[in-house]
Amino acid sequence: MNAQFLKSKFDQGLTYEDYLATDEAKAEPWRKIYEQISLTDAQRSLVERFTRDMPVLISSGIWCGDCAQQCPLLERIAEANSRIKLRYLDRDAHMDLAEQIMICEGLRVPTVIFMAEDFEPVSILGDRTLTRYRAIAARQLGASCPLPGAPVPVGELAGTLQDWLDEFERVQLLLRLSGRLREKHGD
Repeated sequence: MNAQFLKSKFDQGLTYEDYLATDEAKAEPWRKIYEQISLTDAQRSLVERFTRDMPVLISSGIWCGDCAQQCPLLERIAEANSRIKLRYLDRDAHMDLAEQIMICEGLRVPTVIFMAEDFEPVSILGDRTLTRYRAIAARQLGASCPLPGAPVPVGELAGTLQDWLDEFERVQLLLRLSGRLREKHGD
């Protein structure tokens, strides 16, 4: 994946609300999770201090339980700093991207592509964070994807939010310490 390809995909991506509007019937579980979660004051303060632009592209499925349980968390993080720009793409409608970001040879969602301001790829994290995997393993779920709207324990939701926030912070620090970007920005 090169920067030009990623910029093209980012430009085709939808904002959170526009993405949910593509299927209002399936958007309700997303909205419920969004209303359940918020950043703590410390988390918000951390994100507010980000100084590098960070385009983030999310390959998703509005029908997917993991997406419904995690993408609203990404949205909450992005709301804390205008330098974070999220865009959502339907995985099945953008197979040219999905096939390049497969995880363990699977077309998993959500898969999140973190980029530098010039759309150079920085990190790809996908389908579930460590907290989500631990919780699923503890419950020994047989299904590969929980149903949208299935209850999510508050501790799991908060832990998953922190996992995602940690990745946003890791990427922001990588961007801040990048020799290429430090030279460009004179810092």
